Amino acid sequence: MGKSWALISHLHTVAGPSITLLYPLYASVCAMESPSKVDDEQWLSYWIIYSFITLLEMVAEPVLYWIPVWYPVKVLFVAWLVLPQFKGASFIYEKLVRDQLRRYRARYPAKGGAGMTAVDDHKVHIAKAS
Repeated sequence: MGKSWALISHLHTVAGPSITLLYPLYASVCAMESPSKVDDEQWLSYWIIYSFITLLEMVAEPVLYWIPVWYPVKVLFVAWLVLPQFKGASFIYEKLVRDQLRRYRARYPAKGGAGMTAVDDHKVHIAKAS
C-alpha cells in the first residue's frame, strides 16, 4: 500500500504537464498539418487561454500558494479545455475572448478608417509584416 499510495500521490507531477503541455503540443502539430481549420481554431484558442492562465498564476502566486486545491482545479479545467469531446477552449474563446475583442474594436476603431472591417485590418497587418 505504501508504494502504490506514493505513486498515486505523485501522479499529478506527470498528469499536469501531460495534460497542459504534451498533449496540446502534439495536437497542435497535428492540427497544423491537417487541411481543416476547425482544429486550428481549437488549439490556437487553447494556447491563448493557457497563456492567460499562466500569466494570472505568475501575478497571483502569493495568493494561490495558500489555496491548496488550486493545482487540481487548474488541471481539471485545462483537461476540459483540451479534451476534444468538450472543446472547452473554443467555447471560452467564442463566449468570452471574442466578445471582449469586439467591444474593444468598437470602442477603439482601427486607424485605417471607420469603415474598416476585421478582415481588412488583418490584411493591413499582413501587408506590414511582408
